[in-house]
Amino acid sequence: MTSNQDRRTVLKNLLAGTAALSLPGALAACTTTNNTNKVKLKGNINHSVCQWCYGFLSVEELCKAVTDIGFAAIDLVGPKDWPTLKKYNVYSSMCNGSEISLTEGWNRTEYHGTLTDKLTAYIPLMVQAGYKDVICFSGNRKGMDDETGLKNCAEGLKKVVGLAEKNGITIHMELLNSKVDHKDYMCDKSAWGVELCKRVGSENFKLLYDIYHMQIDEGDVIRTIKDNHQYFGHYHTGGVPGRHEIDDSQELYYPAIMKAIVETGFKGYTAQEFIPAAQDKIASLRKAVELCDV
Repeated sequence: MTSNQDRRTVLKNLLAGTAALSLPGALAACTTTNNTNKVKLKGNINHSVCQWCYGFLSVEELCKAVTDIGFAAIDLVGPKDWPTLKKYNVYSSMCNGSEISLTEGWNRTEYHGTLTDKLTAYIPLMVQAGYKDVICFSGNRKGMDDETGLKNCAEGLKKVVGLAEKNGITIHMELLNSKVDHKDYMCDKSAWGVELCKRVGSENFKLLYDIYHMQIDEGDVIRTIKDNHQYFGHYHTGGVPGRHEIDDSQELYYPAIMKAIVETGFKGYTAQEFIPAAQDKIASLRKAVELCDV
């Protein structure tokens, strides 16, 4: 999968069941020779990686890569690939496939029926598989004001959050930037998302705080995390600008951000969601995990 593909295109393909097949020998070509030397993790951060960023690998190849590095979780994997994850004892740390799309979400009442039906069918599959977290999206504004969007999202989510509570499932709405990657997306500011959490009023509805996206749209990442951590159930990384490696080629200092997350008492997952630009893409993932393991 080429590095200039944006997440919207890739997720659309995933939802359609047409994600790119792995290239022959892709794992061998992109893995360092010492990949069996596991990272010595401190245990303060639960590490994961977003599957779509490594779409040039099959899910099986990615499972092998992450276990070689020394962690055991992958984000944004749907039910058809859960048996492969279980084969390698890799956890589905953020499930996807119950949404319609990034642009068609809970802010439109006409989608409430479909989204409710999808989650009602999906949650029992998660329970059976032993997974706890599922993603959702606000959808695009299309001229809608923020207050109407909040009202509609809260109304719709309240229809399914009871089922989530009953089954120990947490629904996470992702914060995405509307400046660069997802024009017109409604849940593009942490304050809007926090207000939605308050209106839904359940510990089983939280926000997926994407550090990359929120740095673009509002900045002030560490303060925001400290002030609102109780509403954040999951984190994603990514280098700004460009959404590539989270090293010193970009503006965010991830060790400080990860320390702030740990200090809040967070026990969920932090998933690497950068598009690796380096030739050795698995080495980039290894370095990112090492950098974030504070």
